[in-house]
Amino acid sequence: MNRERYERPVIIRHQAGLANKIGRSRAPRSMGSIDGVSVAGLAGEFGSPLFVFSEKRIRKNYREAHRAFSMRYPGVKFAWSYKTNYLDAVCRIFHDEGSWAEVVSEYEYDMARRNGVPGAKILYNGPYKPVPALERAVAEGAHIHIDNYDELLAMEKIAAGSGKRIEAAIRINLDAGIHPAWDRFGFNYENGEARDAARRMRAGGKLVLAGVHAHIGTCILDPAAYRTQTEKLVEFSLWAGRELGCTVKYIDAGGGFPSSATLHEQYLPGDEANPPIDEYAEAVTAPLLAAGFSPDRLPALFLETGRALVDDAGFLVCSVVANKRLAGGTRAVIVDAGVNALFTSFWYKHNVFTAEEHSGMMEETAIYGPLCMNIDVLRPSLRLPSLDPGDILVFTPAGAYNVTQWMQFIRMRPPVVMIGEGGGVRLIRRAETLEDLKGPETAFDDGPAYAAAGEAHGNR
Repeated sequence: MNRERYERPVIIRHQAGLANKIGRSRAPRSMGSIDGVSVAGLAGEFGSPLFVFSEKRIRKNYREAHRAFSMRYPGVKFAWSYKTNYLDAVCRIFHDEGSWAEVVSEYEYDMARRNGVPGAKILYNGPYKPVPALERAVAEGAHIHIDNYDELLAMEKIAAGSGKRIEAAIRINLDAGIHPAWDRFGFNYENGEARDAARRMRAGGKLVLAGVHAHIGTCILDPAAYRTQTEKLVEFSLWAGRELGCTVKYIDAGGGFPSSATLHEQYLPGDEANPPIDEYAEAVTAPLLAAGFSPDRLPALFLETGRALVDDAGFLVCSVVANKRLAGGTRAVIVDAGVNALFTSFWYKHNVFTAEEHSGMMEETAIYGPLCMNIDVLRPSLRLPSLDPGDILVFTPAGAYNVTQWMQFIRMRPPVVMIGEGGGVRLIRRAETLEDLKGPETAFDDGPAYAAAGEAHGNR
C-alpha cells in the first residue's frame, strides 16, 4: 500500500467578498510547453536543471525593438551587448538579424570576432582596456569609447606610433534624474569634464572626436530619463561642432531598457508595469529629430541592446527535490537549481510556473536552491500548491545575465538548449563535468618533486 506524504495541518485565513485592487487569489499557473515543446520532455531528455532559449522569441524581440526605433529615426544601429549573454548560439542570432557587437573586455572582443563580427562593427566600451587590446581594436577599425584620461593618453601614443590620427568617441556620465547616478564611467557632463576631455583630444592633434556615448543605468523604468540623456548628448555634439569643429558621426544612447521582469522593489508585476519599448524609442529619438542637425550630417544612433531583447526568451527548468516547514510554519520547497544558476534572483521576482496543472490548496511558499548557503533563495514567498519531489517548475524571464554571471559553486553549471523557429531542439551547451572545473589547474601532488621542494624550503 502506498502511503501519502504527511503534511502538517495549517490554518489559512480566507476573506470572502469582492476582489480588491490586488485582485482575486489566482489559480496556480502552469507552463506545460515552450514553443510547443513539452517541458517535461525537455527535462527528461536533457536533465534538470536546464536552461531553455527560444529562437523565435529572440528574433521577435529584436525585430519589434528595431522597428520601434527605426520607424522614428533613420540610421539606427543595434549593438548586441555581449555581457548580457555569452552563448554563441544566442549572439549569432542577433548578428544574423543585423546587430553589431558591444563589448567591455578583450575576451568579449575575441568572442565577437569569433562569431564573425568585423572590428568595424564592434563598439568597445568599459573602464579598462589593456594597451594590446586597444592596439588590436584600432588596427581592426573598432569604435573605441574613451573612458578616462589615462586611456586618452594611451590612445594618443597608439596614434603616434601608427603615424595617423585615430577616430574615437568619449563616454559621458550625466544626471538624467536617475539616482544613484552612474558617475564612475566616462567624463562628467555637468561639471564640464566631458568638454575638457573633448578639448584635450582636439589640442593633442592625434585623436578625432567621432562619437559620444552614455549609459545611465540598467532596468530604467522611466523613459523620460532617456529624453534627458539624449538632450544632453545632442547639446554636447552641437557644441563640439560649433566650438571645436568636430563632426560627431554617431550618438550612442546605451541600453538599460527593462524586460518584463519584476524587480523586488516593484509592487505591480513587470509585464504590467514596465513601459513598452516604443516609449523608450520615442524618448530617445524625439530630441535627435528636434536638434536641428543638417540632414547631410545627421548622426547615426546606436543602441546597446541586451536585457530587453533576450530576457523573455530564456527559461530555467528545475525540479523539486524536497519539502519542509520552516520554524514559523511557512512551507518551503527545495529545487535543484539555486542562485549559482539563476543569479538574477537577487534582483527579480521571477514568474514561476508548474509544468503540470495542480489542484488543491494554494499556500505561501518559499523556494530555496540546493546550495549550502543561507542566501540561496529563488523566491522568498509566493502562492503555490502542494508539490512533490520530481515536480517540475519553470522560472522566467531568465535569458539575461544568468549565463554570464552563473558560477560553479557547490553545483556544476547546467546544460542549455535552444528551441529553433521550426520547433527543433538542440543542445547548445552541455552540462559541466569535474574535468571542466579542474582543467585549468596545474598538477600538484605529494610525490618526490614536492618532497624535494619542501626540503629545499626548510619544511619538515
